[in-house]
Parts: sequence; structure tokens; C-alpha cells
Amino acid sequence: MKLGMIGCGAMGAGMVKNFLKSDYEVWTYDPDPMKQQQMKELGAIPVPVINIVAPMLDVIVLSLPLSNLIEDTLVGENGLLHDLKKGAFILDMSTTDVDSTKKLAQQAKDVGVHYFDCPVSNGPLGADAGTLTIMVGGEEEHYSAILPVLQAIGNEIRYIGSAGSGQVVKLCNNMMVAGIMVLLSETLLTGVKAGVDAKKIAEVMSIGSAQNKVLSVFGPNLVQDTHHNVNFLLSHMAKDVGLYQKLSKSSETPAFLSSIVEQLFEIAKLQGKGSLDTSAVGQVVELLGNHKITN
Repeated sequence: MKLGMIGCGAMGAGMVKNFLKSDYEVWTYDPDPMKQQQMKELGAIPVPVINIVAPMLDVIVLSLPLSNLIEDTLVGENGLLHDLKKGAFILDMSTTDVDSTKKLAQQAKDVGVHYFDCPVSNGPLGADAGTLTIMVGGEEEHYSAILPVLQAIGNEIRYIGSAGSGQVVKLCNNMMVAGIMVLLSETLLTGVKAGVDAKKIAEVMSIGSAQNKVLSVFGPNLVQDTHHNVNFLLSHMAKDVGLYQKLSKSSETPAFLSSIVEQLFEIAKLQGKGSLDTSAVGQVVELLGNHKITN
């Protein structure tokens, strides 16, 4: 099977490695020449534009940060949607706008191409190890055809429902992560200001009823002040929380807590923390509390 990969950053590079391990022929495109060279060293075939090979590809995989980039890639001035052969598959691994996803899925269907939203969880480490959790939205009758491709990069794959439903689950998931991240920051700071070491608080949480994956993944950066160790970029989390808020408004559901979380992540971005780990939102809490979590 011939596969094209657009976007070879922290997530895309790991996916390419595992597609190659599963014996897929992989053509790659990324605007960064260094990333293209890295893909060549892995065994992929970099191309200056994916359009030149699009007619022979069975699958296009997208790993891009913003909805507008995905739309431009597929249906923009040089969009490749009309270059793909009928029956080809587009797998969008990005976390993007639900409405945009539904619109692109319909545009793809109109030209005989199958579009699946396949947002992922478990970050760059999961992409590199091939252990991503993947939430899939799209036409159920064609899901079995893409499952082997997804199994090359993930070990927990769930078909959710029609187009856009994978994005819905991912946005809900990331909103939960962001909310727990803020509450974890607040509770650790409260405990520290009351005279207890943050590491001891986190240690007890990790074996008690407060144990959760956010604590195990992002907690070490909070208690060690090592927010440069990126598990998930704060700028990406801020974007996802914003997309969740948009979804919440369109669904007419209450968003009391999530709106506060969104504001804190926006403040963190404005303070220049976008390139740090998501845990750096804790620095906003520290500033408001006029104290550090770490000693």
C-alpha cells in the first residue's frame, strides 16, 4: 500500500517510522527541509509537493496543527483532494474543528474519496513507540479498510461514529486533561504554601484516590519546575481548549469551569509559554498565588 504523510513534526515523524516498520511505502512532505531529510534517513521518500504523487497513493495521512492548514492542503488553491484517485483514504490525525471536519468529509465524499478524522492521544512518545490511542470518525462501512493502517501506529483504536465524532471525543478528552492540570497546580500550590513539600503531596496522590494519568505524565514537570520537558505543547492545548469551548457553545452546554481553564491557558500563551509543556500553565497559578510550587 502506498501512503503519503503531510506533516512530519513530533507526531508525524513517529508515525512515519512505524508505517515504514509495517512495510508501507511512504512519501512525505513537510515545509521544513531538515524534517524532510530526517524522513529520508528513516527510509521514506520526501517530495517537494505531495500533489505530484497523490494520484498513485492509497492513503493520505495528515498531522497538521490548525484547521485552516488542513483545509488549505485539501481544498485550497493547490488542494490535493481532486488529485487523489477515487477510493483513496484521507486520515486526519490532527485535532481540529468539528464543523470543518464534517465539511471536509462531505467534500471528499463528493469526489469519491473517504475522509476519516482520527485524532490521537499519548503524544510524541506514543507516536514514536506506535502506541497511540486513536479515536475514529467516518463512514463505518469503510472503517475495516483503514484499520490495518491505524494499527501500525496505535494500540488502542476506537471507532466512534460518523464524521467529526472522533474530534468530539478528542476535544472532550483534552478539556479534561487541561482542567485536571489547572486543579493539580492549584492543589499542589496550596499544600506547599501550607508547609508541605510538593513531591510528598504528589507521591500520596499517586497512590491514593486522586491518582490520575495527568499527575503521572505532567506532574513531574510541576514538582520539578521542568516545563521545558515537553509532553504536549501548551500552545496546542490552548488551541484544543478553545476548540472545545466552540463545541460547547454550538452544543448549548454549560461551560463554567472550562471557560476559566481556557482563560488561564490563554494567559499562559500571552506570557510566552506556548513552546513549553502544558504543565507550564501552573506558572500562571504560581504567579496568582505569589509563590512557587517547587522549593
